Amino acid sequence: MLRAGGRIEGQTLSEADWDAAELHDAVFAGCVIEDARFADTVLQGAHFQHCKLLRCRFAHADLREAVFEDCQLFDAAAQAGAAFAFTRLDSARFARCDLTHARFDGADLYDARFEACNLMGAAFPRSSFARSFGRKVERIAVEFLDCNLGLADLAEARLAGAKLMRSRFRETDLSNADLEGADLTGADLSQAIVDGTKLGDADLRGADISGLDLRRLATYRDMKITADQQFHLLDAMGVDVQPE
Repeated sequence: MLRAGGRIEGQTLSEADWDAAELHDAVFAGCVIEDARFADTVLQGAHFQHCKLLRCRFAHADLREAVFEDCQLFDAAAQAGAAFAFTRLDSARFARCDLTHARFDGADLYDARFEACNLMGAAFPRSSFARSFGRKVERIAVEFLDCNLGLADLAEARLAGAKLMRSRFRETDLSNADLEGADLTGADLSQAIVDGTKLGDADLRGADISGLDLRRLATYRDMKITADQQFHLLDAMGVDVQPE
């Protein structure tokens, strides 16, 4: 039986029930975990390496500082992704993971880091990337680096100052999202839904901004682009730029 700080390797576990289990610092290596329930489970500091977590649901689980490396959390046959419902993911790390169609409903993602992950079609309704420090100080911290967030739902997400370098947001719903001051260098924003999006002071240098219509944005003051990118913005606004 797996306990806190224990290690389980190379096993297939189906319909496991870890509800309310204390599994902090546990290590799962090369495991296949199917239809498992992690309701109110403490997995703080746990480490998942080269695992398949198929049709798994984390509800009100504690995954603070947990690490997922080279894990598959998407069942292609069932077209089902993992569910993180009201889960604590503060300072969690996901590296090279397949999180296609994952749902982060009401999750706490302050200081979480996603690197080279596939988050195609992922949804983040009511998720928080912020933390309050006292009455008047609130900080937002999250990193999506080299990730695929195509078709993802980030509507109304508060991502001011977030690090989103080289990530792909093709056809992503960013409507009414706050991306002011975000680092989007080298990102792909082509065909993203940006109605009411705040991009003031955001750094978009080197990003693909084809079709980005400034008229649809809520803010864009001090947005940073390079000289050659201005032609894409003018084209999206219907301005016919002619060579001299």
